[in-house]
Amino acid sequence: MPKYSKTILRNPYIVGSFACIGGGLFGLDISSMAGILTNQYWKDQFGHPGPDAQGGIVASMPAGSLFGALAVGKLADILGRKLTIQLSGVIWVIGSILQCAAVNRGMLVVGRIIAGMAVGIASATVPLYQGEITAARIRGRMISLQQWSITWGMRVLLQYFVQFGCSYIEGKASFRIPWGVQMIPAIVLSVGMMWFPESPRWLIDHGREDEALEILAEVHGQGDPKAELVQLEFAEIKEQVDFEKQYGAKSYKDLLAPGVLRRVSLGTSLQAWSQLTGMNIMMYYITYVFIGAGLTGRRGNLIASSVQYVLNVVATIPAIIYIDRWGRRPMLIIGLLFMGFWLFLVGGLQGRYGNWGEVDGERVWVITGNKSITKGIIVCSYLFVCSFAITMGPVSWTYPAEIFPMRVRAKAVSLSTASNWIMNCVLGFNFAAFVHVLFMFPETAGRTLEEVEEIFAQGHVFTAWKIEKNVGIKTLADVKHAPAPAGAAAASGQHLVRLGPFLLDWEL
Repeated sequence: MPKYSKTILRNPYIVGSFACIGGGLFGLDISSMAGILTNQYWKDQFGHPGPDAQGGIVASMPAGSLFGALAVGKLADILGRKLTIQLSGVIWVIGSILQCAAVNRGMLVVGRIIAGMAVGIASATVPLYQGEITAARIRGRMISLQQWSITWGMRVLLQYFVQFGCSYIEGKASFRIPWGVQMIPAIVLSVGMMWFPESPRWLIDHGREDEALEILAEVHGQGDPKAELVQLEFAEIKEQVDFEKQYGAKSYKDLLAPGVLRRVSLGTSLQAWSQLTGMNIMMYYITYVFIGAGLTGRRGNLIASSVQYVLNVVATIPAIIYIDRWGRRPMLIIGLLFMGFWLFLVGGLQGRYGNWGEVDGERVWVITGNKSITKGIIVCSYLFVCSFAITMGPVSWTYPAEIFPMRVRAKAVSLSTASNWIMNCVLGFNFAAFVHVLFMFPETAGRTLEEVEEIFAQGHVFTAWKIEKNVGIKTLADVKHAPAPAGAAAASGQHLVRLGPFLLDWEL
């Protein structure tokens, strides 16, 4: 029996949130690079990289993340969700050590690729783990914490307190210390997960049903295996797993199966849209955006950037609290409209009032002598970030983690997250994403992962709003006593139960 704390298991918020430290690794990397790109000691150490070289250094982490996310399709099924998360922390520490000790660009890039692999593994596995172990009524809230942890790692813990403080250090320590501090959360994650359980869905899939029932009882029934919610979850999971095992060995070909391919396209496209909004560009290069707006001076720029980072953290809180009440679709539709609006204003103001100029010896597009426009761009940038933080940010992690069948869940979430990294450095397509979500993304809030199957069985591929809100919701009696349909099946004593795109039958 694995070691885990029953006290932890009986608090759904602890068991669903701790693994989010893995999401913080992504935020730590973004902030560690965003804050040092204008650091003179960093430039001196790595030979004053030009735009192409600088872009390559920054992009090396998403490149590693892409391969890490793709590896989850196998790792999470073979090792389990828990051990895969712990592995990501170990890999991150190795990458951070190489970055912290880097003496040239090659060593720095290798360190960032390795750290990126850890981020890819964690970013795909953490929402998968959270979705499989938390109750449907708070699943959105728990997975939203993944996005919140990214904002914490990205902006408050490192960027504001560590990096701003290190900006006063004269020497190479001003950028090496922030890179070294990155190791601490990963160590906490890998060690701390020892006291957390494995996903009960993964355990049932691997024949460890008694252990899975015990974990479900602790998480959903305060230790009572006969509690109705525990029995309902156990029956639904076992029913679906038993059915899917009839198809033999798991394969990536299953992602192309009828009823599954549609969901793969939704999961991958949503993660891609989360990058195509331009959010990470606004985070990696926010110091340059503000310089272009006319806010020069390194410390003044860092302070203004840090305000944006704190807003990112604060604006995510309402989404965490209300995501299961508001629903996924409304948040995406409204958020994408606002993000497109604010980003158009930023680009329009810079295009209209900017001119080519020189800042710190570099030729840049900059606004000069117009404080009101400078402030307007900064405010629009803040509002853009807030719009993302309260809508697209949390939902982009929640939705892919809950729409896939157990048989392909690890592979499909892995592929969805990989699309996030593929699109990591592309700019903004908010209005195109709005149209896609409006027509093709059905609502999933409030259903168990097994009940989500019924939603996609309804069809409405291009009219997602027609799927009613009560579709898929079941009781324990519904699962155990599914009515036999009329006709030959009923006469022969068979029950037919639909599991998403599949039809399951058994004899009484």
